[in-house]
Amino acid sequence: MSQAQDYDSDDGMDGFMDNFTKHKYKGAFNESNWEEEFDKVPMFMKTAPEEIDPKKHPELACLQSIIHDDDRPPEEQAKALKDEGNEYFKEKNYKKAIVSYTEGLKKKCQDSDLHAILFTNRAAAHFHLGNMRSALNDALAAKKLKPDHLKALTRGAQCCIELCNFSEALQWCEEGLKVQPKDQKLQELRAAADKFKRTAERDARKAKVKEKKERVQRDSLLRAIKERGIKLLKPDKPIRHGSDDEDEHESMTKAMAEFELDGLSCQEATGFKVHLDDQGFLHWPVLFLYPEYGQTDFISSFNECDRFVDHLAVMFGEELPPWDVDRKYHPQNLQLYFDDEKGELLQFDPEMSLLKVLKNDRCFVKDGTPSFIVLVKGSAFCKMFLSGKTVHQLK
Repeated sequence: MSQAQDYDSDDGMDGFMDNFTKHKYKGAFNESNWEEEFDKVPMFMKTAPEEIDPKKHPELACLQSIIHDDDRPPEEQAKALKDEGNEYFKEKNYKKAIVSYTEGLKKKCQDSDLHAILFTNRAAAHFHLGNMRSALNDALAAKKLKPDHLKALTRGAQCCIELCNFSEALQWCEEGLKVQPKDQKLQELRAAADKFKRTAERDARKAKVKEKKERVQRDSLLRAIKERGIKLLKPDKPIRHGSDDEDEHESMTKAMAEFELDGLSCQEATGFKVHLDDQGFLHWPVLFLYPEYGQTDFISSFNECDRFVDHLAVMFGEELPPWDVDRKYHPQNLQLYFDDEKGELLQFDPEMSLLKVLKNDRCFVKDGTPSFIVLVKGSAFCKMFLSGKTVHQLK
């Protein structure tokens, strides 16, 4: 007590300072670890620990107990939680910031301005996490409490732009500019929303025109196929023939009605589709199969009026394919077949056009791509391949 009294006098202070210079101060920061020690002081912490251990961080535990003291008025608790959330926000720990702001809102204090700030701050945290819908909901709640809250109006506009609700974004901007007509941020957001809105409307018009054009093309294509009597068959939707011609026609009509343009493509091979040219001719993707060597040829655009022999002359002209080791695949030696839905083979003359073959009652275009088997006339493999199979001649 006497020592404490001495410190209140000039003589006592002199004695204290003299003693301070002679004895080393206990608990001082060490030169080698001063940064670590400094970071333990709550005022100078760069980031707060994930879990506050009272033994390791007694000062933080004390501050936390003060913040979450339920005996204090709700307004004080809510403000303390708002400040806590702001600290987490500064550290970019947005998830923890949301938790703090939410706890502050749960205090149900009567200060509507504070509630509006909590909603606006939580909206900002959600925004940075990419939770645009949640951020917009919080901005709406803040605006309801405080219609002229500029930060809430700005955040609402930003959220609407991110959600591509450009008309709504413009409404938020207009409300904000009524509060602060010269706010640069809102002016920039309004200009951006207006630009995006006009671009989206233009793209929508283009998409509508494109969709209409594709629909017309699709209808014309299917109509052309029907008019030629070409039968389409999907492997997963086989055509069931009725007991008479009427039932067969009804079954075919139903299959055609269900057939979509996407089904008229060889997606696994190349993605090419049958198409109708400006002169009204159909062009089909056509597949040639060579079972003897397990090889194939693909023609992406086979005009329906072209003869098979003309394409064979190109494929097996002067230069034969490398897999034809015996050099026997010459146009005049080749026989062409297609199989019907019963698995029976039909042989046809290579002088025929693609259209004539496809119009045959027993020919079905499977999965949008006509396919034909190519064999060498009189070869041992040809005889073996046809052995036991039912073969018909196409007239």
